Amino acid sequence: IRIGLPFIQEYGLEALFAQYGVDVEFWAHEHSYERLWPVYNETIRNGTEGAYIDPDAPVHIVTGSAGCGERHDPFGVPRPWTAFQNNDYGYTRMNVYNTTHLYLEQVSDDQHGKVVDSMWLIKSKHGPYSYF
Repeated sequence: IRIGLPFIQEYGLEALFAQYGVDVEFWAHEHSYERLWPVYNETIRNGTEGAYIDPDAPVHIVTGSAGCGERHDPFGVPRPWTAFQNNDYGYTRMNVYNTTHLYLEQVSDDQHGKVVDSMWLIKSKHGPYSYF
């Protein structure tokens, strides 16, 4: 999570995603799975009725655990915006039910298909976030 290159804040994508109301961002460079609380500029912006019900920031998902032969780097100390982390090999399933409801779950191959994390993202309206 950053607003651009350190010290100069250039080439950042966070403001662009918030300006255009991006609901969820998927990243995959790490060989692990991590779900963050809705966050903008290192500030958690959960929804009023629950973290993922009309949140006021995009939700970040890192899902790169699909079987790279490299061993995993351990997670560091969880940051305040960390909701869930898992180093198992596995994959992410996403089901978009309609224009307001998205369901996401992380499946562990190491645990023989067990769902180790899940979430609903519910957005009653789409568009720029309140700080834009």
